Amino acid sequence: MKNLNALDASWLLVESRDTPMHIGSLAILSPPDDAPSDFIQRVVATFRDSRAFARPWNQKLRGGLLGAALPAWVEDHDIDMDYHFRHSALPRPGGERELGVLVSRLHSHQLDLNRPPWEVHFIEGLAGGRFALYTKMHHSLSDGVSGARLLSRAYSTDPEARRIPPPWSVPPPQRKPAPKLIDRAPPRALLEQLRASGQSSAAVLRAVRRMALGSRDSEPHLTAPFSAPRSAVNARVRSGARRFATQQYALARIKGLARAAGCTLNDVVLYVCATAIRRFLKESNQLPGAPLTAGIPVDVRPADDQSSGNALSMMIASLATDVADPLGRLEAIKTSTREAKEHLQSMPRSALTPYMMMIMAPYMLQIMSGLGGRTRPVFNVIISNVAGPREPLYFNGARLEALYPVSLVVHGGVLNITCVSYAGTLNFGFTGCRDSLPHMQRLAVYAGEALDELGACLELTPRIAS
Repeated sequence: MKNLNALDASWLLVESRDTPMHIGSLAILSPPDDAPSDFIQRVVATFRDSRAFARPWNQKLRGGLLGAALPAWVEDHDIDMDYHFRHSALPRPGGERELGVLVSRLHSHQLDLNRPPWEVHFIEGLAGGRFALYTKMHHSLSDGVSGARLLSRAYSTDPEARRIPPPWSVPPPQRKPAPKLIDRAPPRALLEQLRASGQSSAAVLRAVRRMALGSRDSEPHLTAPFSAPRSAVNARVRSGARRFATQQYALARIKGLARAAGCTLNDVVLYVCATAIRRFLKESNQLPGAPLTAGIPVDVRPADDQSSGNALSMMIASLATDVADPLGRLEAIKTSTREAKEHLQSMPRSALTPYMMMIMAPYMLQIMSGLGGRTRPVFNVIISNVAGPREPLYFNGARLEALYPVSLVVHGGVLNITCVSYAGTLNFGFTGCRDSLPHMQRLAVYAGEALDELGACLELTPRIAS
């Protein structure tokens, strides 16, 4: 049994029919050149017949009143594969549109929290003989980074490997245990714990004070919570129905733009999202005069930590949507993110998660209290950039062509943009409330045009991956 920490448990508290708190991924694969005619049937049969479940796939929430008051993960020894694994086929022509419609529909339905909170959908019928795997898992069990690592373990870098089990059967790698304070002399261990706790608390208080001063313009580039204007992307979620759109770009192109502009890759990602959102809102005369802001999750787990759950901090940056000039907008974003990163880096690692809770507490309270979408938002939109596998991956000879993140939306945040890098590409997933944000798919198109515009401003030739 494993108790949920405060951040993991918070995703359960805001779960509702209209705001299901699961995240997902969409993997698109091409069968090997020598695949037999029944290749897909064999893969599906392997999935259905697998009865070995590794953590966290075999974890479910403890039931009863105690489980509701003190949520904890317990092992499920009777997992129903007919529920967790589903097989679908796309209608012709099996293009991106048909796939997007199906994934949008699958992502709209809540997970059964009386079972291990995950589903895997095998989708055949894509053009060119390709197939897809759509996986969703509750956010209380995994965040974007741990989810990407979890799924990447299900693939191989060897295109000839043919005995790869389904994702839920792959055990996590062994992590070298960290030295325990309890192994040291008790007085010294206690003193170190107290010292670390004191340093963490002091660092959080200093960070909050600096944020408060920044909100009074003594540090104009440090973007504070609640400094965002209300906008169309901060409406109420009207239903559980979702829309999902994707874009894939060559990573080399993004890095080239970043070098030419003297900024980071993440700055270019924020610029692309900001420019797309600015155009989307301006078309409907809903662009606020003040700049929109982004909540940017930051992974704080050690590089060798393969555990599930949430280990994040958060920084807030301006999207400079009030700046008409493209290069001026990028420069404003660059300045804002630099200040935000320096703000986080000034804190010890032990303070990052408490600081995240300080920022996320009002965000969660807005959702739980019903104020989300009715008051000024903590920030306008969550924009995440997750580092994924660098090498091409294969599943029983099938090449992983693209890996798209599918995220969640909440009251007061009806749009989420997440991207994952993979094998020389950057894969964007746009997730929105179908009823609160009509025509959300346009954002994906506008993102591509924003890249072209930036390249033209920097006099670089565009090279889109797909």
